[in-house]
Amino acid sequence: MTQAPTITTARLTLRAHEMADFQPLYDLFATDRARYMGGPVPAKKMWYWIAAEVGSWSLKGIGSWGLVRNDDGAFMGQIGINEPHHFPEPELGWTLLEPFEGHGYASEAATAALNWWWAQDRADTLVSYIHPDNERSITLAERLGARHDATAPLPAGETAAETAVYRHRRPA
Repeated sequence: MTQAPTITTARLTLRAHEMADFQPLYDLFATDRARYMGGPVPAKKMWYWIAAEVGSWSLKGIGSWGLVRNDDGAFMGQIGINEPHHFPEPELGWTLLEPFEGHGYASEAATAALNWWWAQDRADTLVSYIHPDNERSITLAERLGARHDATAPLPAGETAAETAVYRHRRPA
C-alpha cells in the first residue's frame, strides 16, 4: 500500500494521516467555520472524506497529509493534493485548526506540497478550488503565486457562485 511521503520543513512535518487526526478535523468540519469547505459535515461524511484522502495515495499517488508542528508535535490540520472523481484536475487544498491560523503555517505547508508536486513532474499546473467569499484562502493562493482562472472547468455540480479556480503554475 502506498502511503503519503513525509515532508519536513523548518517548522512543520507533513505526514500520513493517523487515527488521532480524525477527531480534531471532525470538530472543525462540524462547525460553521467549515462553510467554505462543504461543511458543516456530520461525522459519517467526515470519516468518508478522510478515508478517501488517505486511500487516494494508493489509488492515485496523491492525497492529504496530516500537518504537525515540529517543536511540540501539535496536530494543526491538513494539506493535500487530491483529485476525486468529480474534480477535473488535481487540487491543492488546506485546512488549519483555528489556534494555528495567522502564523504562516498554511503558506509553509502549501509551499512544501507544491514543491513535492513539481518534483513529481506530473503536470505544469495545479489548481485550488476556493469559495469566492473565502478571502483568507484567496489571499494565500495568490501569495503562493496562483492566479484566478475564470476559464478553468469547475468540479462537477459546482457553479462559479460556489467555486473560484486559482491556478498554480510550475516555476520557470
